[in-house]
This record gives sequence, C-alpha cells and structure tokens, in this order.
Amino acid sequence: MTATAALDEQIRRYRRMTGEQRLKVALDLHEMSCDIAREGIRRQHPGAIESEVENFLRARLKLLHAT
Repeated sequence: MTATAALDEQIRRYRRMTGEQRLKVALDLHEMSCDIAREGIRRQHPGAIESEVENFLRARLKLLHAT
C-alpha cells in the first residue's frame, strides 16, 4: 500500500468514527506527544524531578500557543 492510499484509508476510518471516538484518538495522540516531550526534557535535564519536568513541559506548550 502506498503512503497516499494508507492516508486515504485512515481518513475513511476517521469519517466512520463517532465524534466521541475521534476525540479519544485526539486526546490519546496529545498524551503520547506529551510523553515523548517529557522524555526529551528528561534527557536534556537528567537531574530534574517530576514536578520540574512538568513545568518544562507546560512552558513548551505555552510557547506553542503563543505563536
């Protein structure tokens, strides 16, 4: 399957989902991206405690909303 065909199929599947199902997918993707960002923060700041990691994450998210 080509990348274009795979994307078309994924879009068809999203269209068959209920709004609630699509929202769950979006929230799951957001949480996964936050987890990836947290891992990056931990690599950049190996001595950071969890509350500091969360503060760094919030700061990154604020930067995204500022643009």
